[in-house]
Amino acid sequence: MHSFTQRTLTILSRRKQITAANAFHTQLRRCLTVFDLTILGIGSTLGAGIYILAGTVARDLAGPGVILSFLIAGMASLFSGLCYAELGSKYPRAGSAYVYSYVVIGELAAFITGLVLIASSARAWTSSVDSIIDFRMSNFFQKYFPFPFNNPYGMFAPYMDIGAFCITLIAAIILAIGVKESSRMNNFCTTVNLTSVTIIVISGLFKANTDNWHISINQIKQNQSIIQAGTGGFLPYSFSGVLSGAATCFYAFVGFDLVATTGEETENPRMAIPISIGLVLCVCCIVYCAVAAVLTLIVPYYSIRVDASLPDAFDRVGLSHVKIAIALGAITGLTSSIIGSLFPLPRVLYSMSSDGLLFSIFGKVSNKSRTPIYSTLIGGFISAFMALIFDLLTLVEMLSIGTLIAYTQVALAVLISRYETNDDSNYDLCLEMIQIKD
Repeated sequence: MHSFTQRTLTILSRRKQITAANAFHTQLRRCLTVFDLTILGIGSTLGAGIYILAGTVARDLAGPGVILSFLIAGMASLFSGLCYAELGSKYPRAGSAYVYSYVVIGELAAFITGLVLIASSARAWTSSVDSIIDFRMSNFFQKYFPFPFNNPYGMFAPYMDIGAFCITLIAAIILAIGVKESSRMNNFCTTVNLTSVTIIVISGLFKANTDNWHISINQIKQNQSIIQAGTGGFLPYSFSGVLSGAATCFYAFVGFDLVATTGEETENPRMAIPISIGLVLCVCCIVYCAVAAVLTLIVPYYSIRVDASLPDAFDRVGLSHVKIAIALGAITGLTSSIIGSLFPLPRVLYSMSSDGLLFSIFGKVSNKSRTPIYSTLIGGFISAFMALIFDLLTLVEMLSIGTLIAYTQVALAVLISRYETNDDSNYDLCLEMIQIKD
């Protein structure tokens, strides 16, 4: 019994060896540049944070201080980003947090990390489209596709979201065609999203009213319809509200870590991955702060409508035509978020299959597209099925748990990797890079 237990613990604590000989060897196609990685990361990160989160945090938690909340959340994300950047340049392999855990911590931790990275933005996409068309989609699905089983714990959605299922499968097919092709699609969606954000910010500045950052407590008391609005001013809920808002805003930066999953498809991963992660976090932080500033300048923070904050705000200041840009930005932004959310999954499955933790079919690479085609399609179907039956809140909670576990694993991996006395992988990889350049 003792020998069995010892053998089991030995198997579960096995660690992957990355040497100079195998660090840069891959079956995948190396074609992504710093620009591609940056756009991919921005597309994955900019989504619900602009169109949903900013209004919610501004009204209920921080007021105009939501700008500080995004800044603090951005700084916290930067620390996680630096951990990913260090390990991404040190171990340039597909799989991100999974590979880092396997190399530094062990097989069991790596397997758990690989499983919890599955999450989908498809429900948010259909919710955004649904709000634009006056909730006709959800009413149709609720009438004709209700959830067929009992739902005592509220985990499942009241209806099967066929739209989320289809958009996820379409994104998986686009990813299976080829990494360069899916990168072009993502570049287009992200460009449209950033253009929409630029229109939103510039248009909002023309209607900006700095008095909305200095609302007095008397103004709040005179409005009988206000239930909760704090004490007014720039920090109506005090600095504790800013910190509470920062905890919520932190999840607006989830997505930059997918850059680290492209280690085997990047032309120069040791340089491109750290640069791209830094650029993604900086751009996203600036965009979030700009949108939050405009939103709280054009309408009082306590009157923001959380389910449609930007369209409602611009409608109230006489700029209803800007809603077209908001709709386009929301759809394209969440589309690129879906592509970004699905992008790491097949790489993690491919990496786990290569290490013998999953069936060999997940490790098969298409000769034509040089992508892990079966991992992409099977992983896409699993994600589509999750989007079909689970409620959006359940998916967000799964994403939050998975993100916290992955970030913790990566931070722990950095500490262990730095202070191991027998870790000479950096030296070996540097020698290999010198030989490649020569």
